[in-house]
Amino acid sequence: MKHDSTPKTAHLAIYIHIIAWVLLFTFPLLMEDHSEGIRWNEYFRRLSIPVSFFIIFYANYWLLVPKFLLKKERSRYLLYNVLLIAVLLVFFHLFYFPYLQDCFFGKDTKVEPFASFHHPPRWAFLIKDCVMYIFMAGLGTVIRLSMQWQKAETARQEAEQSRMEAELNNLRNQLNPHFLLNTLNNIYALIAFDTDKAQQAVQDLSKLLRHVLYENRGTFVPLCKEIDFIHNYIELMRIRLVKGVSLVINIEVAKDSQTPIAPLIFISLIENAFKHGISPTEPSFISITISEREGQVVCEIANSNHPKNRSDKSGSGIGLEQVKKRLELLYPGRYEWRKGVNADGSVYTSLLAINTYPNKTM
Repeated sequence: MKHDSTPKTAHLAIYIHIIAWVLLFTFPLLMEDHSEGIRWNEYFRRLSIPVSFFIIFYANYWLLVPKFLLKKERSRYLLYNVLLIAVLLVFFHLFYFPYLQDCFFGKDTKVEPFASFHHPPRWAFLIKDCVMYIFMAGLGTVIRLSMQWQKAETARQEAEQSRMEAELNNLRNQLNPHFLLNTLNNIYALIAFDTDKAQQAVQDLSKLLRHVLYENRGTFVPLCKEIDFIHNYIELMRIRLVKGVSLVINIEVAKDSQTPIAPLIFISLIENAFKHGISPTEPSFISITISEREGQVVCEIANSNHPKNRSDKSGSGIGLEQVKKRLELLYPGRYEWRKGVNADGSVYTSLLAINTYPNKTM
């Protein structure tokens, strides 16, 4: 019956078809007065209605729609429907009803078809049946087209999901080397003035790489693990901070929070703060606040603004662009990201709020 991707749904469609036609075929019996027994001639005459409906419906459902209409052969689809309706009308009105009359009353008995209806002429019944046949043809067509649309929509959604997963994997593959490159640059700078701290930094980096390489391969990770990763990253960055830099970290997230969050979604924002918020000669500050409440995760970062010159190769500049792409893919309509510098250009702020409830929009 219904060609669905899930057997459970297909079986349900079969049951619905069976129940509907059983009810329709037994309906003529319910219309009879059984005080004098079943009048089989009346039953078989009325049975012609569901039989003809059955033929019209499934001729369109199984044959005419998939073979002609879905292949854009509309003229042939209409032609075969007209021929089918004409054949059914001729058969039932000119052969079937007279045949029943002969079987039950004898050939010499003059009983007009539809004897129980004295007022409407025969042509009225022809028009009525023709209209009902057109309706059943339309019903079979609409149901089949809706099935086809559902299959196409399911295929489109699967293709969109595959495309999104492929793009996310591509972004993740770009992000990991980008993150590693910037961290190695930091360690390289540290080696020049403190070898012991550099060794500790390498050890801390190995912990970070374990998360990057093995613990964030899914589309989402528990928020508590991502917070642990951010803690480790900040500690790694703290080693290279010079005097005169104020670093304030405020984490308002439960230590065992299992809220699913996109991995590394905040790290580029934090990385950007360390890159542009620290000056070796001027007072600098970085303030990072991450909180979770009422189905919303918020990352708010403020830092002193010390833009790098073009000769600085500490980053390729793809980090924030990746964040934007990933947000659009994973949280469409469910995030708000405000960023920019203040009026005098001295402070850069970034506030990213993500709704973790799938059906909740910003």
